[in-house]
Amino acid sequence: MELTEFLGQVLQNPMLLVSTLLTLGVVLVNGWTDAPNAIATCVSTRTIEVRKAIIMAAVFNFLGVLIMTMINASVATTIYNMVDFGSDSSAALIALCAAMAAIVIWATAAWYFGIPTSESHALIAGISGAAVAVQGGFSGLRGEEWIKVFYGIILSTLLGFVLGFISSKVTVFCFRNQNRLTSKTFFSGAQIAGGAAMAFMHGAQDGQKFMAIFLLGNALVQGQSTGAFEGTPPFWLMVLVSLIMGLGTSIGGYRIIKSVGMDMVKLKPYQGFAADFAADFAATLCLVLSSLTGIPVSTTHTKTTAIMGVGAARRMSNVNRDVVKDLVMTWIFTFPGCGLLGFGMAKLFLMIFA
Repeated sequence: MELTEFLGQVLQNPMLLVSTLLTLGVVLVNGWTDAPNAIATCVSTRTIEVRKAIIMAAVFNFLGVLIMTMINASVATTIYNMVDFGSDSSAALIALCAAMAAIVIWATAAWYFGIPTSESHALIAGISGAAVAVQGGFSGLRGEEWIKVFYGIILSTLLGFVLGFISSKVTVFCFRNQNRLTSKTFFSGAQIAGGAAMAFMHGAQDGQKFMAIFLLGNALVQGQSTGAFEGTPPFWLMVLVSLIMGLGTSIGGYRIIKSVGMDMVKLKPYQGFAADFAADFAATLCLVLSSLTGIPVSTTHTKTTAIMGVGAARRMSNVNRDVVKDLVMTWIFTFPGCGLLGFGMAKLFLMIFA
């Protein structure tokens, strides 16, 4: 699909235009709420300035979208096939627009309160709720794809916390006889590298999810409601998603950086490195698994649980339980909350526009 071809379809179909703009809005909000997690700890320990960290995150998000999508686009395929909007392509496109609107509302509210909600889960819940609304039942949900979501939740949460805990203990042991001042340079460089790697992995995971929505909208316009796309998403789409994601991080990323990197636990430079190392390692395992099986994992889950593990390794009192409680409650309510919002918005949009 060439860019000129897509623009022609957008100009000819107002609902596809709305869907495209709303999807770009979701990508922008993802930059607000998800992308800052990659650079939160290296900013909170003053290893790198916020502005430089945001530029770094934007660059490596783009590289993650581009490189990993060209290697394997199975995550995009999973999201593309997660729901069935039915045979009425017009109603399906309206429902897709409603789902995007619901996700923007949900994620913006979470951003306002400084809670790093998972855009992956909001995206899945929103389109699922809309599919249930347009199909009039749960036949619009595909269980074989949904089970991959729960595998991803378990994988990212357990690996994040456990590896955060272990890496912190190992780091303290390995550097127990080292002068903290002399090791500062090493830890600073390692933190920056870890933040860059995490940003790369965020782009690799979340970029594919949003590109799948673009491709799904284009398929619905052509009367196709089922079936996976073939090949890889077009290059212009990778660039577009990366640029909008980076813009979102530059606009609203500081709230999440403060919540994850400063409020949740108190980190010294070596602890920040341990959190980045654990999150990067866990995300790498999740990314390999997702590349092979199409499991959509949450970078937010991986990063935040890794930081919790690092704080717990030193002492449990280092973990701000009020912040953790807010995070857990948000994760728990994202699926039913955003799913119901997607359902309600789809019913409203169908009543107005169908």
